[in-house]
This record gives sequence, structure tokens and C-alpha cells, in this order.
Amino acid sequence: MHKQSSTDANFSAGRLGTFAGVFTPSVLTILGIILFLRLGYVIGSVGLARALIIIALANAISVLTSISLSAVATNLKVKGGGDYYLISRTLGLEFGGSIGLVLFLAQSVSIAFYCIGFAEAVAAFFPQVHPLTVQLIAAGAVAFLFVFAWLGADWATRFQFAVMALLIAALLSFFIGGIHSWDSALLAANWAAPENGAPFWILFAIFFPAVTGFTQGVSMSGDLEDPGKSIPLGTFLAVGISIVVYFAVAVLFAGALPNQVLSSNYVAMKTVSAVGFFIDAGVIAATLSSAMASFMGAPRILQSLSADRIFSFLTPFAKVSEPSGNPRRGVLLSAAIAFVTIALGQLNLVASVVSMFFLISYGLLNYATYFEARTQSPSFRPRFKWFSPPLSLAGFAICTGAMLAIDLKSGAAAIALLFAVHQYLKRTAGPARWADSARSHHLQRVRQHLLAAGADPEHARDWRPQLIVFTQDTKRRAPLLAFAAWIEGGTGFTEAVQIIEGEGMAARRAQDSAHRGLAEAIASGSHAMFPLTVCALDVTQAMGILIQSSGIGPLRPNTVVLNWMGESAKAISGIGAYNYVKNLRLIFPQGKNLVVLRMDPESWERLGAQSREGRRIDVWWQGNATSRLMLLLAHLMTRNEPWDKTTLRVLTQGDGTQIELEKEKLVKRMEDIRIDAAAEIVENFDADTIVQQSADAAFVFLPLKIQQNRILDPSGKSFERSLPRLPVSAVVMAAEDIDLDAAPEEGLAAQIAQAADELDAARKKAADAEKAAAEKQTALERLNSRLNALEIRGVSGVVPLDAREGLKAKIKDAESDVERAHRQAVKAKFKADDAAKTIDALTPGSTSEKEPT
Repeated sequence: MHKQSSTDANFSAGRLGTFAGVFTPSVLTILGIILFLRLGYVIGSVGLARALIIIALANAISVLTSISLSAVATNLKVKGGGDYYLISRTLGLEFGGSIGLVLFLAQSVSIAFYCIGFAEAVAAFFPQVHPLTVQLIAAGAVAFLFVFAWLGADWATRFQFAVMALLIAALLSFFIGGIHSWDSALLAANWAAPENGAPFWILFAIFFPAVTGFTQGVSMSGDLEDPGKSIPLGTFLAVGISIVVYFAVAVLFAGALPNQVLSSNYVAMKTVSAVGFFIDAGVIAATLSSAMASFMGAPRILQSLSADRIFSFLTPFAKVSEPSGNPRRGVLLSAAIAFVTIALGQLNLVASVVSMFFLISYGLLNYATYFEARTQSPSFRPRFKWFSPPLSLAGFAICTGAMLAIDLKSGAAAIALLFAVHQYLKRTAGPARWADSARSHHLQRVRQHLLAAGADPEHARDWRPQLIVFTQDTKRRAPLLAFAAWIEGGTGFTEAVQIIEGEGMAARRAQDSAHRGLAEAIASGSHAMFPLTVCALDVTQAMGILIQSSGIGPLRPNTVVLNWMGESAKAISGIGAYNYVKNLRLIFPQGKNLVVLRMDPESWERLGAQSREGRRIDVWWQGNATSRLMLLLAHLMTRNEPWDKTTLRVLTQGDGTQIELEKEKLVKRMEDIRIDAAAEIVENFDADTIVQQSADAAFVFLPLKIQQNRILDPSGKSFERSLPRLPVSAVVMAAEDIDLDAAPEEGLAAQIAQAADELDAARKKAADAEKAAAEKQTALERLNSRLNALEIRGVSGVVPLDAREGLKAKIKDAESDVERAHRQAVKAKFKADDAAKTIDALTPGSTSEKEPT
């Protein structure tokens, strides 16, 4: 019985390990055409010193990107699509779609790039060739590789081991010849840049494709047995070995041939090598292997991009051939792009294009990793432990800078093209088919901003409508949600609430159904608000709890919005007019503003039929907190498109003797608070006057008050005398006074600043008092010392009695001064302590409650 080898089993299963699936294709692509045909040219054109800088900079990008790649690859299960899959699943479909196209083009152009290098190596065998020979040979190579790409990639995985052997033989041959030809004086001469050399960044663009092969293993991620393990290990092994090889080859080049020869002879490596045949074989094998790797990677990126249905015109390329799963349509398109690129005919030009494409993709891969890490999402748990967000950000910055340094116009154009595709997808793409990191990013920013806002003192200038909207009546829900969106004006937050009475599974099922209905109502109106449905045995109790507990930190509801009682006097499920007013009375003591929408189907329909031109909102002004709230809500309504051409009119009561003067005062008041509104003076606020003045308005704001379980209009009578005869209206009662003309120097911040100044003054005064007390105490101690000395001398009769008595009087006065100074110091300290307590009371959150930084 024939026993199948482990290698055969691995290939037959289509699952590759680290060595075959990542390391080998990556290192073969890195140690390819640039190493054999262009590294000597770069050294000869710019000198060894700058060539080493080019190698170091290019490899810095590859190392930083490899770190980012390893972090993302070990944080999720990598499927087909390689770089595109990683970026799209992190930054979203807009960036993913943009970079997917760029990666596909980069890989497809790379096919031509490597085939042109192969053609140059083959053409070197012939002394005289036609100018189109290189392009014809390159086109033939593409056609040759196309056959195998069409049939499948299994053969390439086996063939790469033979290519690896040739590559090792070629490098050994070069190192032997280079050591044999070593000349230290020549190395010193080649250190500096020659005159009339090519520009640094042009040479960087030519060299950079040498380090782009490290993503070849990622492109085959769908065929790896363990991508999370194989991608980091295989990638870093390939990058590390290639860095050593490139630096060693550069030094040997500079010590073996002069710069003039290196810059003019693309096959200088063959000249140095001990056995030139191995160099020819290595070039041919490496270029064909690299081209084959790109021929396998490009169609798979396109297939993954097409399967995600981001671009509708790419959908046909999502199809794969069965049973191998080979994306043959993508193979056709990649071949076509390669043929078109070969028509350009210049390896250096193609190298620059490839560099720009790969720099864009590597820059975005680094940024995607940094973006993922900055979200601080609990789900970001990469197994690769040497990752650091600043390194990913540095990789992104270096890639962007290198793009612009190579060619400012081309780099800017590439970035602009990427941004254009991003914006196109943002406007045209359907809903995402996967979860990316955008939501985690938003949540992290919300957290940071909420903590920052909570640490700052409140000010009237910061007031925004934070609404909680009770939507019990589903028939009148749509108008209420629209009205809430109008008065929120795109400045605050709105939570639409429905309370389901009951408990148990039946109530839970009703809650789920109600939540879907509420969410659909919000979505159908395109309102920016959040739905909430809760179950409770008692609606009134649930309302009270919701009003008190909703929100977080500084984002807590300050205004309650609900519908007016319907014809059946039931605005809240299951309760009548008495309990309705009782609930309104419950809202006000909680410090929440109350806004009640009164409309009927006919008035709402008339409002919708009105032209946006000529609309008017009337605000009945009494000069109190409710009036200021109504005026601000009316102004916020005009920020919405249905009301952006609406005029405001403020109506207030006058005594009839100085109407014009009172009108001027009201106009001046409107100017001071920076709200454009016409002023109108009326005789009274009776129902008939209100109806007469506002019957032709589009919307009316009226103040309400609640007395003895009754809802009263401005004249102290029932609203039933006016509201049924008015257009759509809102009756309002303010629980807080909003200063519409608050200065920055006013408010809590100013109070804290004043208290801080008083604290500083009190502390200074306390310090001065303590210092004065100490000085007086010192003076007293000196007087006591003098008295003791006099007492000793007085016993012998040397000092008169009068002198001692006089000193005792001074000591007594000094003791009084010390006592007084101590009292002043204690008093000053108490004042300082009081000032400190005042600051603690004014500052939002005590020190102990603040999160440590």
C-alpha cells in the first residue's frame, strides 16, 4: 500500500504551512529582480553611503508594516484577500474598497514588472536585439505564466523550492566572487555619491519594489493552514534574511566594481559572480517565480473584493472555477493589465508605478492597525506581542512622506484618487456585510469626550436640548418624532421611549415587537434618535424612574416631550386625564422642561401641505424662563430644512399706552440674544386673542402652567378654549432658566474662578498672618530674655526698679499682640478652608470621583 507523503497531503488539502505558504514566496519575491538587475545601478548612481540609506529606509517601511501586519493577522482569522481583507475588516468598506483596487492593480502591474526583468535577462544573452525584443519576450512570459495561473497554483508551490535552490546557488556564487574581488580602496572610493548621479528619491522609487514581496504570503492567506501563526513568523523570517542579504550584497558590490561600471551595467552581478551561469539562472527563476506569485495574488484579491459586492461592476469577478476555486476571470483581467503595462516597455518607469501603489497599501495597512489599537476595544487582543501603536503610526507617516518625496504630483494624485474612490463608496455602497472597527472608534471617542465634558463646569452657552420623548400613542407617533427632531435642531440627543405594561414572557414579546415598531418609525422618518422600550407594572412609576435615570454623565435628558391628550383623554396607555396631568406634575419637580405637542390629523396634514416659503412660528412671550425656552426651541426648528425659510414672531402683552416703545424694547431684546424675530404687542393673552393672532401661523408655542391638577393657558383658563382652533402647537413649561445672552465670563466657571481667587487671597492672608504671629512671638521671646537678664542684675542693685517695670509693661503689650496675631491667623485659615470647600462644591465631581489619568 502506497503511503502518501505529508507534503503531498498538505498540497492536496490546499493548506500551506509557514515555510511553503509564507516564507518561501515572500523571500523569493524580495530577493528578485531588483537584487539581480538594479541594486548595482542604485549603488553606482548614488554611492554606497546613500544606497545603504535607501536600503535602510525601504526596509524600515517593510519592518514597520510587518509589525502592523502581524498584529492584525493575529487578532482575527484571516481569510482570502490578504491585505485587502485586513484593511477592509478594520477601516470599513470605503477604505477597503479603495485599497482593494489599488492592491489588485499593484499586483497586476507587478506581473509585468517581473516579466520585463526576466526579458532583460534573456535579451542579455544576445549581442544585438531589436528594440521591441524585451517587450516581446516579456509578453511571451506573461502568456506562459497565464497558462499555469489558469490551471491553478499547486504547481507553483512545488516549483518554488527549485527556484529557492537556484537563488541560494546564485547568491553563494556572487559572495564567493565578491570576496575574491574585494578591494578596500575601491570601497572607499565608492562611498561618496558620484557627480551627475540620479536623484535620491528616483533611485528609492526604483529600489522600493525589492521590499514589497513580504506581503506575498498574506495574499495567499486563504490557503494557509494557520494564518495567525504563519503570517508573522514567515514574514519576519523573510524580511530579516533579505535585509542581511541586501546590505551584504551592497557592500560587496561597492568593494568589487567602480561606481561607473555599476551605474552603466545592469548585469554587474554576473561580472562579480564566480559562476555567471548561476546568476542568469537565478534571475530567470526569481523573476518568473515573483511574477507567478503576483499572478496568483492579484486575482484572489479581486475575487475577494468582488465577493464583498462593494463595486457592482466587479460582481462577475466573484465567480470561481470548481472544484479548485481558482478565480479565472480575475486571472484574465490581471493578464490584460500586465500586457498593457508591458507596452510601456521601461522597467524603471514600471518600478516607480509599483512603488507608488505599494506605498499606498502599506501606509493604509499601518494606519488600519493604529486605528484598531486606538479604539482600545476589548476585542483587540493580538497574539503578536511586539506591536506598538506609535510604530504603526510611524509606518503610515513614512509611507506617506516617501510617496510625496518620490513624486509630489503623482503622490498627491494617488492620494486624491484614493479619497475620491472612498467618497464614491461612502455615497453609493450598500450596508456593510461585516463589522469593522468604526463603531469601536466612535465609542472610544464618546467615552473620552464624555469624561472631558463631565470634568468641565456647566455653562448656559453649552445648553443643548437633551430630549426624552414618550411615544405611547402609536397613531400619533410619527408627528411627535418629527417635532422632537425639529426642536432638537441637530444639537442634542433624543431618546424615544415606549413603556409596555405587564410582566412575564408575554410582556417581553410585546416589548420586542414594540421596539421593532419604534425603531422602524425612527428609521422611516430618518430621525437621529435612539429607541428604548421598557416593561413595567406601573407606567407612572416607570416614567419617574426613566426621567431620573436616563442618560450618562453630562448627557442626561433636560426636556420631556409627549403628545397632548387625545379625544379619549388618553395620551398614555391605559390612564385617563387625571393621571395624565398627574404625570405632567411628576415631570416638573425632577428639573425637566415640559413640552407637549398638540395636533390632530387635519392640522398636521395642513402643515405638511404648506409651502416652506412664508411660514411663520409664533411664540407667546411673557419674559420668563418658559418664554426663553420656547424662543430657543423655535429658533432651533428653523435649523431644519422644512423650517429653514420660516420667520419667527414674538407676541407679548402691553398696556396699550406705549405700544411702540414696548415693541422697540422687545426688538432690542431679540437683537441682544441674536435671534431674528419680529415683535408684536397684544392687549391680552385671552383665548380669543391668541386664536385671532396665531390662527394663520404654521406653528405656535404657548406657555402652560399646572394648578390643582389642571393644565391652564397663559390667562389661567383651560386650553380647550384655544388649542382646538389653532394650528399645530406646543405648550411649554420650563423647569430651568436658560440665559440666552450669557457671557463667557459668567456662569459656574466664573464662580469657580472667583472662588479660586478668593482661596489664593485667603491663603496668602493666612500665610502673612502666621508670619506676623511668628515675628511677634519671636519679639516677645526676646523681651522675656531681656527681662530675665534685668531681674538677675536688679538683685544686685545695678538696674533700677523703674526699668524693670517698664519692660514688663512692654512684655504685656507684646503678649496681647501675639494673641491677636494668632487669632487673625486662625481666622484667615478658616476663610481659606471655606474657600476651598466652595470650590469643591462648585466643581463637577469631587477629586476622589475623577478617573485617574
